[in-house]
Amino acid sequence: MKQNKLRMLYYRLVARTYYRRLFKHFGDGSLLFSPLNIAGPEHTSIGEKVHIGHGARIEAFTSWYGGQQFSPELEIRDSVDIGQNFTIGCANRVVIGQNTVISFDVFITDNDHSYEQIDVPVMQQPLIVKKTIIGENCFIASGVKILAGTVLGKQCIVGSNSVVRGEFPDYCVIVGAPARVIKRYSAQSGRWERV
Repeated sequence: MKQNKLRMLYYRLVARTYYRRLFKHFGDGSLLFSPLNIAGPEHTSIGEKVHIGHGARIEAFTSWYGGQQFSPELEIRDSVDIGQNFTIGCANRVVIGQNTVISFDVFITDNDHSYEQIDVPVMQQPLIVKKTIIGENCFIASGVKILAGTVLGKQCIVGSNSVVRGEFPDYCVIVGAPARVIKRYSAQSGRWERV
C-alpha cells in the first residue's frame, strides 16, 4: 500500500514537471493518464485538478495541409473530470468550463470540413472554424459529439450519444441527434420542467 502511494506521488511529480514545460499552462493537482496523443500543447491550458482518462486525443493545430494557418486557444478550466477515449480538436477557440464532467468516448471540436468543391477531396478542402464553449458545471454523457460553434450555458446536461450544435441556455437537459432541449430548470417552481 505504501509503495503504491509512493509510486503515485513520484508519477505526479514527474508528470507535473514534464507537463508544465509542455503545455501553455498546467495546473496543480491535474492528471493525464496514458496512452495520450497531444498536438499543439503550447496552445493548451489545463487548469487545476483536471483529470483526463486513458486514450485521450488533444489537438490544438496551427496549420492544415490545405494551407490554412490557425491561432488556437484550447482551455480546460479547473476541476474538470474527463473519461477515457476523449477527443478534442481546436483550430480557433474551445473552452470547457470549471467543474464540468465529461464521460467516456466524447468528441468536441470547433471546426468542420468543407465539402463544396466536388472535384477536391474533402480532406484537402479548407476547414470552417467557429468557437465552441461549454459552460461550468455541465455534465456530458458518454458518446456525445459536440460540433463546431456550439455554446452550452452553465449546468447543462447532455444525454448519451447526442449530436450537439447550436446555442443552448443555462440549466437545460439536451438530448438527441440532432440535439434539442427537453427540460429546463425553473427558478419559480424549483424543478426541472419539460419544454
